[in-house]
Amino acid sequence: MPLPAESISSTGAVPDLTIQRVRHPLRFRLLEVCRVDRLTPHLLRVTLQGDALDGFVSTGFDDHVKVFFPDPVTGELLAPALGDDGPIWPEGKRPVMRDYTPGQFDPVNLTLQIDFALHQPGGPATCWAEQAQVGQRLGIAGPKGSFMVPTGFNWHLLVGDDTGLPAIARRLAELPAGARAEVLMEVDSHADHIPLPSLADVNVVWVHREQHQSLLDALAQMRMPSGHFFSWIACESAQAKAMHAFLINECRANPKWVRASGYWRKGSMASYESFDR
Repeated sequence: MPLPAESISSTGAVPDLTIQRVRHPLRFRLLEVCRVDRLTPHLLRVTLQGDALDGFVSTGFDDHVKVFFPDPVTGELLAPALGDDGPIWPEGKRPVMRDYTPGQFDPVNLTLQIDFALHQPGGPATCWAEQAQVGQRLGIAGPKGSFMVPTGFNWHLLVGDDTGLPAIARRLAELPAGARAEVLMEVDSHADHIPLPSLADVNVVWVHREQHQSLLDALAQMRMPSGHFFSWIACESAQAKAMHAFLINECRANPKWVRASGYWRKGSMASYESFDR
């Protein structure tokens, strides 16, 4: 089926909408907390610093780094050796680890921001973040790879809850002028809103859990613009799966351009699933 007229450039060329995967060398980095900022009641930003960030690469807005936390009792932070088949831990011990979206990276000052969504009741990552102080240490590894999503779609659909907010904010910041994005964000209340600066034409709908609203209902009620679009979803696993199915079955979205991930699962301390692979 031919592309609609609005997706063809003034030169008559059809934009390349191929999503590419690139790989990065795996490294373990031991870093120090240099700043802690409470952005909202449920979102905490930790800025990490260290010479080990030299050479850090993150080219995809939904990249993941593995964050390694110190032992909550002893404070010990284990560092692995990297073998041919992945990390090798001393004496078989493994620290608590979780996946997070790398935020703003400063290659000059060698700093990296990571935003922590604070859950209640909190697991090990939330407990660490709530007591985070300058001078403490964290380990990170990755990202192992990046998905490079073109910006030339007619429009972009970005859907997420608190856990997907850092990646959505990063994507909006990198979209160019002339791009269009429709955003559905689920948070507890108005107090959890944050600015989402972008050069693109952006419409944000905030969905509030305290008012018993849901992302799936908001998605079903939205009026979708015409043209080819890329959808990115990150939230609780069951919600992500339901919205993935809704876009494919009800909206006839191109499955190649729908990426839905369960960043967490109700009743589970850690989860990451992708329903588009």
